Amino acid sequence: MKILSCKTPGEFEYQESTIPQLSEGRAIVKIKKIGICGTDLHAFEGTQPFFSYPRILGHELAGEVIEIGDNEEILKGDLVTVIPYFNCGTCVACRNGKPNCCQKISVFGVHEDGGMREYVSLPIASLVKKEGLSLEQLAMAEPFAIGAHGVRRAGVKPGQFVLVIGAGPIGLGVMEFARIAGATVIAMDINAKRLEFCKEVWKIPHVVKAGKTANEAIQEITNGDFCDVVIDATGSLAAINQGFQYIAHGGTYVLVGLQKGEIAFSHPEFHKREATLMSSRNATRADFMQVLDAMASGQLSVDNYITHRVSFDQVKEDFPSWLDPETGVIKAMVEM
Repeated sequence: MKILSCKTPGEFEYQESTIPQLSEGRAIVKIKKIGICGTDLHAFEGTQPFFSYPRILGHELAGEVIEIGDNEEILKGDLVTVIPYFNCGTCVACRNGKPNCCQKISVFGVHEDGGMREYVSLPIASLVKKEGLSLEQLAMAEPFAIGAHGVRRAGVKPGQFVLVIGAGPIGLGVMEFARIAGATVIAMDINAKRLEFCKEVWKIPHVVKAGKTANEAIQEITNGDFCDVVIDATGSLAAINQGFQYIAHGGTYVLVGLQKGEIAFSHPEFHKREATLMSSRNATRADFMQVLDAMASGQLSVDNYITHRVSFDQVKEDFPSWLDPETGVIKAMVEM
């Protein structure tokens, strides 16, 4: 079978490998679709935290089960997506129902080789199916689950102002689930084209360009109250630090984006707001099911989300262009 490995930052290589053999508690899945996410892009450019090379990328997956061990839920021939966060099941996080932040977590395509290959062996417990969904919908479950988890962490309520900083794939997922939760969504980004995409295609009611006039714009939209919830989906240190100024008194700030440095903010300004600061890591099975149910009911559409489609053989050639904002890529989808 063919695989695509990121040998070092900026270098992909196609290789041949053997098809994995079935083992206990696992399934062999023929990969059909692979979504390209920010983690993949950052790994390629050498800026992804907690990453080593060489690595087979790819964790936004949809495929067909071709062999599977004994279980009651997933059958041979089923179309599935993958919860790509493999947890130990015994640490304090796992014991408390938070496998998404397991102490020994191994993320498929990040800490271990992922899905940019024709066949993969996966734990049966990581597979999720939903009848009636397309392969592209299944492949989009993971990035939307990240957004759903962040919104759930924030406890978003109807009528709240939710500012989402970063209008990339994860940020758009956050916006969608904030909308589904009944919030008034404000999108912020430095990229005018992405803001236009938010307004024209995704019908986000308010868009704000990051910069010197952003604070004034947020005040005007919220009638001077600022935002009940601020969610960063950029992973930019400057953007994260700037985001503290947009929190309403009594508000919540959730960091979905990840960067390598240390955040800094004014303690008096944060304290007087009695603000809440929290991180949001990965997603849970409940988040995946919320996403798939929303797709099945028509609340959530992926039609306008996928901007680029390529074959597996094109990935090495096309991938570098997706780092350039001028290409207008929101979500690239690979077909095997």
